[in-house]
Amino acid sequence: MRLNGKSAIVTGGASGFGAGIVRKFVAEGARVMIADINAGAAMAMAEEIGNAAIAQTVDVADSGSVGILAEAALSAFGHVDVLVNNAGITHLPKPMEEVEEDEFDRVSAVNMKSVYLTARSLVPEMKARGTGAILNIASTAGLSPRPNLNWYNASKGWMITATKAMAVELAPSGVRVNALCPVAGETPLLASFMGQDTPEMRAKFLSTIPIGRFSTPEDMGNAACYLCSDEASMVTGVAMEVDGGRCI
Repeated sequence: MRLNGKSAIVTGGASGFGAGIVRKFVAEGARVMIADINAGAAMAMAEEIGNAAIAQTVDVADSGSVGILAEAALSAFGHVDVLVNNAGITHLPKPMEEVEEDEFDRVSAVNMKSVYLTARSLVPEMKARGTGAILNIASTAGLSPRPNLNWYNASKGWMITATKAMAVELAPSGVRVNALCPVAGETPLLASFMGQDTPEMRAKFLSTIPIGRFSTPEDMGNAACYLCSDEASMVTGVAMEVDGGRCI
């Protein structure tokens, strides 16, 4: 029960890595807000989990929607101990100059602007209490970029730098900020990363991962639980690779 009594928000929490994080947090004693643009999926997951989870519809790229999210969380929990910025998207693999402007804008808004918006809405309350943990879900793409995912790679590199900048600024206020860098996993984004989900493409991806498998939601939940628990009270500004050795 490493998160016993803590309250948490997980954006993009209704599927993929986010769902793995939600389930681990609940298992470790936390109350969790499943914040997702897919209202039906968030509600279904909250109903399945029970009293420890509540659903909240949110568009993390919209300031008004994020403001409502923050108000709902503070109303439900009284305060927010943990914020996980997990929601993210990608553009399809293609040469950088062929990515449409609206695709670039959406990747920027969901993967980058969202972190600014959640910080603006939730950091003041954390600073006022002198405690809190923020976890940003980055990617190995931000450390070891792959061709044809250029602007997605860049957004995750931004996430890593933002994590370190947030960490050094918020440390005196008692708020820790870390990031996780997973390799591709069994999530709704996998097919988008690969361009097409075929046995051949999967084999090609897996050949770059020394451990020989994709990241799983359970892997992410376990790592997230540690970084957001009091066991990691001396850990801030870290971009932890959960990648089976891909970045070595």
